[in-house]
Amino acid sequence: MKKVLILLLMMATTMVASAQTKKVSVLGDSYSTFQGVIPAHYAPFYPNDRNDCKAVEQTWWDLYIKAKGYVLEKNDSWGGTTICGTGYGRMDASRNNFISRVDSLGNPDIIFVFGGTNDAWANVPIGEYQYSDWTKEDCKNFRPALACLLDMLQKRYPKAKLCSILNSELREPINESMREVCKHYNVQLVELHDIEKQNGHPSVKGMKSICDQLLEAGL
Repeated sequence: MKKVLILLLMMATTMVASAQTKKVSVLGDSYSTFQGVIPAHYAPFYPNDRNDCKAVEQTWWDLYIKAKGYVLEKNDSWGGTTICGTGYGRMDASRNNFISRVDSLGNPDIIFVFGGTNDAWANVPIGEYQYSDWTKEDCKNFRPALACLLDMLQKRYPKAKLCSILNSELREPINESMREVCKHYNVQLVELHDIEKQNGHPSVKGMKSICDQLLEAGL
């Protein structure tokens, strides 16, 4: 009888622990990539000879997941991608932008959207704030595309906690747009600061800073 009670207690403890283990998905660009974790046909940045972040365990998302005791559901991060449908040199980026990858996040409890960096670097058109009836042409502009993205994510993953991460040192129109659109959709926005970078990308120290700032934001 005692052995049965112990077994039942162990099963109950395991079930509770399992219920509390949240699944995290990342929709991102090069800052969140790591070869062998992201889909094989995506372009990774990490690991990279020009950056000291060489191991998965040093990435911001793995540090965060380990700190919280969570698990990675999907990392759908593709180096060089924009949120909107305009890429570098004004090329059509609709094939691999953030909007095109909304359905690739599995069944997460938490979704981190870490984008906007390439939109800023590529100097994409900002456009006007628009919160419905988006066309492909509308979404070649940053503001309509970001609104469309957050709307799609909220509808596709209604039970997930959605958080947007804003990189440091971006153009102010990108920063302002992120603040405004996230506010409209009641999406928590974490604005990063003082992120050490090598070759334009977070170093080991920078990755830790990102994780720490997410934790400080109560995520």
